Amino acid sequence: MIKRGYCSSIDLGPEVGARYAILPGDPGRVKVIAGYLENPRPLSVHREYTSYEGYLEGEKVLVISTGMGGPSAAIAVEELAMIGVDTVIRLGTCGGMQQEVGSGEIILPTGAIRQEGTTKEYVYGEFPAVPDFDVTSALSEAAAVIGVKAHKGVVQSKDSYYGQHMPAEMPVGRDLKEHYDAWIRAGALGSEMECAAVFIVSQIRRIRAGAVLHVIWNKEREQAGLPCETVRDLSPAIRTVIEGIRILIKKEKYE
Repeated sequence: MIKRGYCSSIDLGPEVGARYAILPGDPGRVKVIAGYLENPRPLSVHREYTSYEGYLEGEKVLVISTGMGGPSAAIAVEELAMIGVDTVIRLGTCGGMQQEVGSGEIILPTGAIRQEGTTKEYVYGEFPAVPDFDVTSALSEAAAVIGVKAHKGVVQSKDSYYGQHMPAEMPVGRDLKEHYDAWIRAGALGSEMECAAVFIVSQIRRIRAGAVLHVIWNKEREQAGLPCETVRDLSPAIRTVIEGIRILIKKEKYE
């Protein structure tokens, strides 16, 4: 049983009284996302964890940044579980890995490749990093309702951003490239840094997790000579998460 109490990393305690939390990586996106909620207000700024609260359908919802990478994301999920949050949704960005995945579209991960170190300190590598089915189903329904093009499938979670983008400069560059090419051949849709940690820690702590990833850019399309622009407008992804939580709240209230 996890002890509930004040959590020093996220600087929040159980008195917050929220079941749902939206997890962007970037602290700078927290206020923007919270603006989609009713009556948003700031809670705390501590380390990489900036938090706001607001309401949807009468339920309190947190928005809290996780910083970059698995370790800080894992700490956020651990401490959110400690203060009573039972549903977390990562709202982040990624690079596309398949040519059919366009910039500005979204990915709803159905699993994450554990090419990172954080989850190895939780459970053996054979255990899959997958989101909660009900949360992912609600996010899929939300994307359809608001008309956002959503790809569903596996994503790569990695630790080294520059290991992906500049593998030739790394002593293990050949291995990095071979793995990346293998993930593409296997059908991985996008590359990011936190989903595996969010999914695994949520599973271990018996809370629900999901994710919506905004595709900023796709170097596979660029290298193939296909149209490829950099798109930084996350509003379709934000709207998908907000509507997905609204769907979950309504289902849980009235079913």
